[in-house]
Amino acid sequence: MKASALLMSGAMLLALASCETTKQQQESGTNATASTISNSAASMEKNGLRLTPFTDSPKMPEALLQLKSPAAGSTVASGAVAFDYDISNFQLTKMTGGMHAGEMATSEKGQHIHNIVDNEPYTAHYTTEFTKPIADGQHVVMSFLSRSYHESLKHRGAYDLRVITVGNAKATPLSVDLAAPHMFYSRPKDTYSGADAKKVMLDFYLVNTTLSPDGNKVRATINGTEFMLDQWAPYMMEGLPAGQNTIKLELVDANGTMIPGPYNSVTRTFTLQP
Repeated sequence: MKASALLMSGAMLLALASCETTKQQQESGTNATASTISNSAASMEKNGLRLTPFTDSPKMPEALLQLKSPAAGSTVASGAVAFDYDISNFQLTKMTGGMHAGEMATSEKGQHIHNIVDNEPYTAHYTTEFTKPIADGQHVVMSFLSRSYHESLKHRGAYDLRVITVGNAKATPLSVDLAAPHMFYSRPKDTYSGADAKKVMLDFYLVNTTLSPDGNKVRATINGTEFMLDQWAPYMMEGLPAGQNTIKLELVDANGTMIPGPYNSVTRTFTLQP
C-alpha cells in the first residue's frame, strides 16, 4: 500500500509539474505575442513610409543648459551676437553612444548645442561661447542640448527660450507669448546620403505642452502622407524616396485644430542621395 501510494503521489506531482510547465509556456507565448503587437503598434505605416518612435537613447536627466548672455529681454549691438552658456553634467564634443548612434546621421564632432532663431534652421555649436550673425530686430532664441546624432534632450533644464533685440533702432515688438504652447523644428535638415539616408530622424521641441492620445498632437505630413504623433519622442523615418522630401509639422489640439503660435506650423525640405 505504501509503495502504491508513493507511486500515485509521484504521478500526481509529475502531472502537476507538466501542467505548470504548459501554463508557463502558454503565458510566455502570450506575453511574447503581446510584446510583438505592442512593438508593431509603435510603428505607423502609410504609403510605403514607416515612422517609429524611440525612447531608448542614453538618458542624461542631470544635464543642464543655461544661457548667460544675451540676457532675456536685452538689446545687443548689430551684427554678430555673442552667446555664452553654462553647461553642467553634459560634455560637448563627446560621442553619445547607444544603440542608435550607428544607424542615423551623426555629427563627427560629437554632442553640441542647437541654437534656433525665430524657428529658422538651427546652427550647431560645440563650445559654450560663440558668435552668430542675427539681423536687427526682436528675435525668439531657442537653445537646447543635443546628442551627437542630433536628438534633443527634452527635460526642462536642457533648454532655454527667450526674446532678445538686436540693434539700437526701435524694433517692432513681437507678438509672442513665451508661456503659451510652442513647437520648434529641429530635424531632418539638409542632405542625407548613403547609409544615413535609410533611416532619417524626425525631431522637434515642445515648450509648455505635452502630447497624448487624447490631448495635443503633432500632425506630420511627409510627402503628402499624414501621421498623427501623440508622443514627444524622436521618430525614425524609413521608406523615404531619393531626391527632395517635404515635411510639414503642425501642433494641434485633441480635435485636430491648430494651436495658435508663430512656430506651430512649419514646412521644411530635405534631400536624400543614394
